[in-house]
Amino acid sequence: MVKQAILCVDDEAIIRFALVQELKKNFKDQYIYEQAPDADIAMETLEELYNEGVRVVLIISDWLMPGLNGDVFLEQVHSLYPDIKAIMITGHADKGSIERVQDNNSVLAVLEKPWNGKELAEIISNAFD
Repeated sequence: MVKQAILCVDDEAIIRFALVQELKKNFKDQYIYEQAPDADIAMETLEELYNEGVRVVLIISDWLMPGLNGDVFLEQVHSLYPDIKAIMITGHADKGSIERVQDNNSVLAVLEKPWNGKELAEIISNAFD
């Protein structure tokens, strides 16, 4: 069986930690949980995981990050790995960025920080049912 992973991307370590804890609480050991502080490291992590035979099924990314913002990053991921689903979380995204990723189907959902854990788990569950 192919191992599946969820990648959490946010420049704030506490946010990544909170996301992973929320995911573990809801999905236990169903997935491998990986983290990256920015888009560049996230792309490297994606490549490493695929080389190890791990299939990334979901990326949860912040919008406002150093380097590439989450909307641009998720659009790049979508063009390279169209099977990976994505959720963008934000406390600062501009309306145009949100509309663009929703219009081009780069994300399942856009959630505002602080996110609702039940809503996040429901979105993920529905995406893989």
